[in-house]
Amino acid sequence: MKNTAERWGPISQLLHWTIALLIAAIAVLGLVMVEMANTPDKIALYSLHKSLGLSLLVLLLARIGWRLYAGAPRPLPGTPHWQHRIATATHVAMYVLMFAMPLTGWLFNSAAGYPLQWFGLFNLPDLAGFDRALRDRADWLHEAGFWLLLALVIVHAAAAFYHHLFQQDATLTRMLPRRRTREPADAA
Repeated sequence: MKNTAERWGPISQLLHWTIALLIAAIAVLGLVMVEMANTPDKIALYSLHKSLGLSLLVLLLARIGWRLYAGAPRPLPGTPHWQHRIATATHVAMYVLMFAMPLTGWLFNSAAGYPLQWFGLFNLPDLAGFDRALRDRADWLHEAGFWLLLALVIVHAAAAFYHHLFQQDATLTRMLPRRRTREPADAA
């Protein structure tokens, strides 16, 4: 279950792809809801967006905890040092933004004076009191952070595909489940 020196283990893979899908869902909801008229459907989408954002925060904490426990694969042999440094910087920036997104959303929600619920089950405490100026700053940070995170995710995915298609190395495949090979059937 743990990561090996050569590849990411199944728990790391599950967390990676779950977080990726969750970010995609949150992004689509965010882009759709801001264009909607003020209706109960818009409020429902906002609530779902917020609950998924809070879930992202929890999954990120789990992912970091697992990474500290399970380690990480070594860089692929032959990877230039500069590529490894850029990949590391990109990952750090993505993590910072993945944490910043739910936190700035939470701050925006608090400064706007709205209650923050997780799937209608319980309320979370406010990070700040009602404050229009803070709300506007948090809103700007949340939106700017989204576009920056989107750009980094595109760069991250493009680099993985570049390595897979052109470098033909295991950068992408070591974050994918292993293919199970069938044992040859006994000849009868």
